Amino acid sequence: MDTILIVDDNQAVCDALALMLELHGYQTHTCLSPEVALKLVKIHDIALVIQDMNFTQDTTSGEEGKSLFYDLRLLQPQLPIVLITAWTQLDIAVELVKEGAADYMGKPWDDAKLLNSVTNLISLHTLSRENSQLQRVDSQRMVAIKDADLCGIVFASGSMQRSVDLALQIARSDVSVLITGPNGAGKDKLADIIHANSPLKNKPFIKVNIGALPMDLLEAELFGAEAGAFTGANKTRIGRFEAADGGTLFLDEIGNLSLSGQIKLLRVLQTGEFERLGSHQTRKVNVRVLSATNAELALDIQEGRFREDLFYRLNVIELELSPLNQRQDDILPLVSHFIGSDFSLNKQTQKALLAHGWPGNVRELENACKRAVILAPSKILSALDFGLSAELLPSEPTELKSALVSVCEPELESGSKSKSKFKPESELKPKPEPETGPLADTSELPDSANVTANSGASISVIDKASIQAELDRHKGVIARVAKSLGLSRQALYRRMEKFGINK
Repeated sequence: MDTILIVDDNQAVCDALALMLELHGYQTHTCLSPEVALKLVKIHDIALVIQDMNFTQDTTSGEEGKSLFYDLRLLQPQLPIVLITAWTQLDIAVELVKEGAADYMGKPWDDAKLLNSVTNLISLHTLSRENSQLQRVDSQRMVAIKDADLCGIVFASGSMQRSVDLALQIARSDVSVLITGPNGAGKDKLADIIHANSPLKNKPFIKVNIGALPMDLLEAELFGAEAGAFTGANKTRIGRFEAADGGTLFLDEIGNLSLSGQIKLLRVLQTGEFERLGSHQTRKVNVRVLSATNAELALDIQEGRFREDLFYRLNVIELELSPLNQRQDDILPLVSHFIGSDFSLNKQTQKALLAHGWPGNVRELENACKRAVILAPSKILSALDFGLSAELLPSEPTELKSALVSVCEPELESGSKSKSKFKPESELKPKPEPETGPLADTSELPDSANVTANSGASISVIDKASIQAELDRHKGVIARVAKSLGLSRQALYRRMEKFGINK
């Protein structure tokens, strides 16, 4: 609830204003003098001040109100102040408005006008204050990023920005971090950032992809093995924990670790102690462990594939990374980074890249860019160069068809037949030629009107099932569904309403 300070030497005026404002949901403080007003502003969170211009009997100069205004400005430069007086001093009013007074009105005031002014001024003040806070946070973040080692990461989305900010924040500590997210989204990059900005940045940084190691060799890789510990072990070898002693160990795909390996890992995390395979000598290391997984460890715990106590050891802080299709602002900057300055994209290609789902995330995008650079016939890359299907390519016929549909559809749905050159969908019958079937009676239309959707089907087959299928495929994103069907958004909404389809 916003608090308003009312300053007037007339108690009746204070009471009347307070009653009116409290009836409309505001909290109020009232006082009769500038001295008390300044004290209240210092100790309370005041959202707005309504002040008189004269406080001494028989004084009408407005100088007292002017002095109070400047004193309030010194305390809180952005505080909205409404000046209200029975004596109009135009020159002072103009001066104070120029200096930042939010409003100026005479007595008796108009309740509706005053309430409207108060509401608008408080809203503006709140937005201004929030914007200032965001600017300060953004400024501090930019300073932190400027001095940080981002390990060449490329991003522009707010989601990735938050992940990087958190990675930089937790880098200074020595706690275990679990990085979660789909394959190919960049979990290893966040691990690089954490190590590069930690106090251990000049110490060893060892990476282990647990999913790529055979189960029977996994424990030997992590903890080492003595000569003769197993077939083929001809000499003593140190494990990754020993190699990372004093530094950081990154365990990728931690969900693939065997239960016996989990027990040993838990012990190392708790005590720093372990034994090599084939040895009874206890060794001790000091290692910060970062781990990553694309698995649902909570489900693995329920099904007995992952130890709950190990999960909580690894997951002191969880750093979640979103898939690429949920941070679309990263796609074009990443493409630009991968293809280099010798190649460029036209507008249609950019749209196709943004429309693709990228199930393989950044890894898939990088591979597509490498292929495009190698195989492209020109320096301007097309969507086909990236291996994207033709249905993702925006085209002029699609736009034309959308325009035609949006023009004729109101007449179709209203039942009017006398002036429309287009037949209702139920009356459209496909012909052997052309293969795509007519949009309408093309004898009365220019050739450019006989167009089809991106999917290759004529508009006559856009039924309830096809709309529902496209909604499912594009996860309910209306703009993409309309594009894939070759409809305008308005036309798509009308068809959804007609078929009783809820988004």
